[in-house]
Amino acid sequence: MDHRAATNIERRPMPRRSTSVRTAAVSAIILGLGLMGGCQPPESVSEPGVWADFRGPSGQGHAENVDVPTSWSESENVRWKTAIHGRGHSSPIVWNDQIWLTTATADGSKLYALCIDRQTGEILLDKLIFEVEEPETIDPVNSYASPSPVIEEGRVYVHFGTYGTACIDTDSFEVLWTRRDLKLDHGRGPGSSPILWNDLLIVSCDGRDVQYVVALDKQTGETAWKTKRSVDYTGIDPVKRKAFSTPLVIQVDGQEQLISTGAEAAMAYEPSTGNEIWKVRYKGFSNVSRPITYEDIIYLNTGYERASLVAVKLGGSDDITDSHVLWTEKRGIPIVSSITLVDGMLFMVSDGGIASCLDAKTGKRIWAERLGGKFTASPVHVDGRLYFSNFAGRTFVIAAEKEYRLIAENELEASIAASPAMVDKAIFIRTDTHLYRIEE
Repeated sequence: MDHRAATNIERRPMPRRSTSVRTAAVSAIILGLGLMGGCQPPESVSEPGVWADFRGPSGQGHAENVDVPTSWSESENVRWKTAIHGRGHSSPIVWNDQIWLTTATADGSKLYALCIDRQTGEILLDKLIFEVEEPETIDPVNSYASPSPVIEEGRVYVHFGTYGTACIDTDSFEVLWTRRDLKLDHGRGPGSSPILWNDLLIVSCDGRDVQYVVALDKQTGETAWKTKRSVDYTGIDPVKRKAFSTPLVIQVDGQEQLISTGAEAAMAYEPSTGNEIWKVRYKGFSNVSRPITYEDIIYLNTGYERASLVAVKLGGSDDITDSHVLWTEKRGIPIVSSITLVDGMLFMVSDGGIASCLDAKTGKRIWAERLGGKFTASPVHVDGRLYFSNFAGRTFVIAAEKEYRLIAENELEASIAASPAMVDKAIFIRTDTHLYRIEE
């Protein structure tokens, strides 16, 4: 079911559908709506057996109610290891006994959805979703299957950027609907992952040619709303108009806001309508890192070349650049991987392997240490520990403390670009060649 007719629809009335209490509750957890007023640390209670978003239950890199190991190798604490064909950087997502991810042929001509049995590692589904006649050239660091899926009870949603979006029934494995008309010129391949909010599937679409955010009715795939970025890109090189960030829904003074980072500016929208609430301007593009929040602050990464981290006070309206920017930090900020916040401290690792810790209130650097290697995977925090994985297949486990302390260093055989998932007692790590279940 390909809704090509929806291309030019900006907003249409959408019938409300009832959802199960469990699905609604888990959707709220997935998107971090437990952050009361958008002003609390991301310490929501997660659903056992679920890692439905590439950054976990809060959407901000926190694993809760898990007991995962700190050390492993090819011969230690590997419960199973499953070969994954093709190439993809999408993170594994988990719903009970199913693990979902996407992959693609090296040339991008065929795009697949895979479902793996969580207990055994057996591939339950390896389904060709889309064929592409003329794939665009991508960055060597990127893949044609970089956006991560998002899942809820009964349905998983896979997204390949301009090449298509699909909804799959997790019981029958039937493709329920597809969209192939949300076109944009990525420039260097797809990146932004979709998110779920109530009855909507929302994705940021920022290319060299067009820049917009779109919400689809998750039941039918039809367009609910589509909002063009309110940035005047006239005179700006098309290369510097693109972005790849995944949006985040939070609450601010009782109002739900969709925070979406684009080139030259980040915007907050009403998630039900797409109406813009506020925006903050900066110099930057090719943004990948996902926003995070702490108390009444949102942290935004400005993107490529030399990234900056901008702390913005929540609660404003219209253009808040001059009134709500609290501080900006440029040293050691990652271009690709996202940031994690623990106990008032911001933890991150630069693309070149410098791990650092900043005070979340002031932006003051607390410590910085060289790990080495190239990093694109986003870190995960669990029980006072941070897990950072790099292209060399190494994962550094670091204490989430005001003094740098390396707990463990672990190595697998292939490169790691995807962010890990953590459920119960297991870590699910995707390398360039395999999916691992790491467990004592």
